[in-house]
Amino acid sequence: MDIKKWFQEHSIKLLAIRDTPNAIAGGVAIGIFLGFTPLIGLKTLLSLFFAWIFRCNLLAAAIAVTLHDIVLPFMPFVFRLEYDIGYWLLSSPHELPTPVRHLHLTGRDWRSWTTFVKVGFPVLVGSLLVATPPSLLVFFLSHGWVTRHQRKRQAGQPQSIASEKKSTTGE
Repeated sequence: MDIKKWFQEHSIKLLAIRDTPNAIAGGVAIGIFLGFTPLIGLKTLLSLFFAWIFRCNLLAAAIAVTLHDIVLPFMPFVFRLEYDIGYWLLSSPHELPTPVRHLHLTGRDWRSWTTFVKVGFPVLVGSLLVATPPSLLVFFLSHGWVTRHQRKRQAGQPQSIASEKKSTTGE
C-alpha cells in the first residue's frame, strides 16, 4: 500500500467538499480526536455524531477518522502512553502504573470486565489528553489549507465563466 498515494486521494476528497473552512476543519479535528480514543468500533459513528452536534462537516469527520488509521501500526505504543497518562491522573497519590511484565494476569483475568474497566478507563482518560494537541494542530492546518484552496478556486472561477461565455457566444 502506497501511503503517499492514499493520503493524496483522501486529501483531494477533503478539498472537494463544498462547505465553509470552519466546518471542514472542525470535522477533520473531530475525526482525528476520536481516532486516538480506544473506542475501536465506535470511532466513525461518534465522529459523525459529534460533527453533527457541533455543525461540522460530516464527510470531513468520516474521512479524518479513516485517515487516522495511517498510525494504526503505532497504536499499541499510543495506547500504552494513553494508559500511563490516564493511570497517573486517576491514581491518588499520582504514580505511574506497574510495568506490564510485572503483572501476573491469567487468561481469565484479561477477559474479566473488572480488568477491562481497570485498563480501559485510564486509556480513555489518557486519550483525551493525548488527542487534544494533534486535533488542534490539524484544525488550524486544515483550516488554512481549505481556505487557501477555496480562494484559489474562487479566483480562477470568474476567468473560466468569462471564457465559457465567449466560447458559447462565438466571440
